Amino acid sequence: MVNPNVSSQPKICYRPIRPSDLDILEHIHGRLFPIRYESTFFHDVVNGRDIVSWGAVDSNRSDGRSDELIGFVTARIVLAKESEIVDMFGYDSARSDQTLVYVLTLGVVEAYRSFGIASSLIREVIKYASSIPTCRAVYLHVISYNNPAINLYKKMSFKCVRRLQGFYLINGQHYDSFLFLYYVNGGRSPCSPLEILTAIVSFMRSGFKSVAARLCRSGSRKISRRAKCKESHSLVSATPNKRNVAVECSGYECV
Repeated sequence: MVNPNVSSQPKICYRPIRPSDLDILEHIHGRLFPIRYESTFFHDVVNGRDIVSWGAVDSNRSDGRSDELIGFVTARIVLAKESEIVDMFGYDSARSDQTLVYVLTLGVVEAYRSFGIASSLIREVIKYASSIPTCRAVYLHVISYNNPAINLYKKMSFKCVRRLQGFYLINGQHYDSFLFLYYVNGGRSPCSPLEILTAIVSFMRSGFKSVAARLCRSGSRKISRRAKCKESHSLVSATPNKRNVAVECSGYECV
């Protein structure tokens, strides 16, 4: 049953997807998405083969289906250096162990779309990604006409970082995709042109201040030396010979 009757007081619970969910998972994907997935994909999901997943169920359903999926999210870990978004954040190429979590599919059956299930499932992914020390971001693609999903990710502080022309091919027609990104564990985007310019200006200002300070110190030193030379002149006789004056002044200038 893909569109069940919602219980009067639904109790939404979240759990890992299990092998027993295979049929309903494949059925819901077929109803919700215009893209057809291979059977191997669903077997990998339910058996946890390189894919992590969470399912949502309504434990208060009275039709005997209290453990049947009403929502799901699937994701996998990818190496940052091998991903399509390696240029979208501050990735240190020397750190070959850095990873990302890519959201593969997210869906909720229509009858349960007003209970915040999708956002809760995405939070599970973010929490999972944050628990991996080497992970720097969660990312995903959204077809350009899926406004509810786009608004959801924006509301959850995902950043829309790129529009990919003709990313999807559905029934012979190309559709654009938006790429959304959520940073975790200190991940961040590279410096923007404005940030670079600001850093350069700040550096130049600090350099100018340093040069000015040295010039001021040099000027003060020269004035001090001249004053000392005058003082030495006053200490010699009224009719000194030139050799004595030269010695006195050169002595002070060497200080």
